[in-house]
Amino acid sequence: MYREDQLKALLLDRRILIAGYGREGQSAERLIQRLMPEAHYTIATQVVDGRWKSPDDQWHTDWPFDLVIKSPGIPNFQLPTANYQLSSLTDLFLQVYGDLTIGVTGTKGKSTTASLIHHLLPGSILAGNIGIPLFDILDELREDSLVVAELSCHQLENIRRAPHIAVLLNLFQEHLDHYENYLGYKMAKFQIALRQREGDHFFYCTDNAELRDLVAHSVTNAALSCDAPLAAHIHYYPPTHPHSSLHPYSLHDITDEERQLLDACPLEGDHNRSNALVACRVASLVTRQPLSTFNFQLSTFHGLRHRLECIGEVQGITWYDDSISTIPAAAIAAVRALGRVDTLILGGFDRGIDYTPLVDFLQEHPVPNLVFVGAAGRRILSTANCQLPTYIVENDYTKIVPWCASHTPQGGVVLLSPAAASYDAFRNFEHRGDFYREQILKLKK
Repeated sequence: MYREDQLKALLLDRRILIAGYGREGQSAERLIQRLMPEAHYTIATQVVDGRWKSPDDQWHTDWPFDLVIKSPGIPNFQLPTANYQLSSLTDLFLQVYGDLTIGVTGTKGKSTTASLIHHLLPGSILAGNIGIPLFDILDELREDSLVVAELSCHQLENIRRAPHIAVLLNLFQEHLDHYENYLGYKMAKFQIALRQREGDHFFYCTDNAELRDLVAHSVTNAALSCDAPLAAHIHYYPPTHPHSSLHPYSLHDITDEERQLLDACPLEGDHNRSNALVACRVASLVTRQPLSTFNFQLSTFHGLRHRLECIGEVQGITWYDDSISTIPAAAIAAVRALGRVDTLILGGFDRGIDYTPLVDFLQEHPVPNLVFVGAAGRRILSTANCQLPTYIVENDYTKIVPWCASHTPQGGVVLLSPAAASYDAFRNFEHRGDFYREQILKLKK
């Protein structure tokens, strides 16, 4: 294993708690068993209000641990204030392999952008939040390896070392159930910049006002303070002064060469053109090749499932699956990208996000038919203080899809872009999108 001694040094002679036993927790256990089969470690399947549950369903209040390896699903505020070091798989991985890593984060677009960069850099290794735990790729790593890591806010919040090349796409309200406030969420994302070192590179989109202002404030203050109450309940480590090279990018400031390159992008919408722009710039930096080098590769990229995915034409109607849309900005971007939308499906699990921007957008760009789903859908409907077009309030997709088919004109477009999470009725957004597709295909029978 490449750099095994460095990795082992981070775990040696530590009393370890693996907090959370999902995909990353199980990966952490495999790593410990592989590196140090005699190591003392404990598994907590849950952590709530400073207590932890062991696999035998017993709750404990003691914390006799030197190191806690936290899974992304456990909020920091559920952990006790105690004398231990808080870490994660991402933190451990980046401490050892950060110089080999391109990290991509943002509220929306990180899976597509990470996949694009991986597509443009043959031989790179794609891992992280996209579904492959970082420590599951250790056997593939060599001195000349290049890892493209999709990183969530939860994975970034406790890191000590950021990726050598970092990409921050955008910032919107999201995961407010996991953080005390929106600022805490933004600061978790921004660790991807604050933890960089001299010689690193930071790409960020200036088209996103939240992100542009955050970077400007950071640069003005040399190193953004991470003291409470700025980041309450976030276990940040003392900030390092970023000596990285800043690479701002914008769709409003591109060269003719870049404009021609983006014309080859098969993905719809300005948000995807922006993702393609930064992916190509990152690939150009890594390979030291001109942007035109990536024209053909970009044109052969296929979008990811459930991300403004065209399911096809059924009963003379074109159906789109954008189930990944869990915030208002994503739904707005999807409607803008398609241009024509005759029926829009909104709502799901309500996490308290402000839906005013979406309601304002729909008043200015009305969609003839609307479907409001779940608690979030009902709140969107209640926010609209105006006369709405044809709509229904319905939670059952076996009824929603036929209603859409009967109310959408021939040649029209139906778009699922919920602007809300799926957990009220589905395991995740993929499950929601798959079920939606199944109901559409049943219309053929």
